Amino acid sequence: METVTLTIKNQPGLFLEADSITPDAFAGKKAEEIVDLPVYVGRDEHRLGDFFEVSGRAGATPAETKIVVNGDLSRVKYIGMKMTGGEVVANGNADMYVGAWMQGGKITVNGNVDAFAGTGMKGGEIIINGNAGNYLGAAYRGDWRGMAGGKIVVAGNAGSDLGTFMNGGEIIVGGDVDVHVATHAEGGKIVIKGNAKRRLGGQMVEGEIYVFGDIDLMMPGFAYRKDVDIEVDGTKGLFALYEGDLGERHRKRKGQMIYGKLYQRIRA
Repeated sequence: METVTLTIKNQPGLFLEADSITPDAFAGKKAEEIVDLPVYVGRDEHRLGDFFEVSGRAGATPAETKIVVNGDLSRVKYIGMKMTGGEVVANGNADMYVGAWMQGGKITVNGNVDAFAGTGMKGGEIIINGNAGNYLGAAYRGDWRGMAGGKIVVAGNAGSDLGTFMNGGEIIVGGDVDVHVATHAEGGKIVIKGNAKRRLGGQMVEGEIYVFGDIDLMMPGFAYRKDVDIEVDGTKGLFALYEGDLGERHRKRKGQMIYGKLYQRIRA
């Protein structure tokens, strides 16, 4: 795997839309070609090299290309957007839309990310060694197609509206989450190793939510079923199983009604 290193040298006055920072866009290019890739500040088009020092060369294909981005990226949007393979490592905080609509490959952010990381994600893996903003793995505004595949792991906390319209894939949060988890979900798996506030699984049709800590307020549309001994992400424990949202229409599979499942740990 060939490596391209980007080091930010000029911070944008507003926000930099850099959807060209992907193995797909870099593949087959040398540094002197990569610097000419387009980026945008508002409506104005710029060169990637106007904001980043670029060194190294990309592999022949996205899968053979690794990108390392260094510096404060808190005004840089769309890193890894729609990537299909390869690897991106961001050493710093990143702005919105990290890994948005990605289909494959791996993104590691050694810092925090802003809203809509992994929105519409279909495959691949996003590792966030910090906190995540709102709408992690959720559908984009006005869309009903949320995360459908892949895996997102957050070491710290996550904001509100996590997994909205989620259809598949897995999200693991090492810390706490804010309100509205898996709203309108029709599949997928969410693991919260800390505490959750309220409105978990609102209008949820299918999928799984696991909470290791406390839930401030359980949705009235979820009914307790039983206690179960299970292992979740390598951790064994006794969990209370709830099913819902009972206020929604639910389909049948092999004659059985399908519900969303919410598990809350009772003891380790």
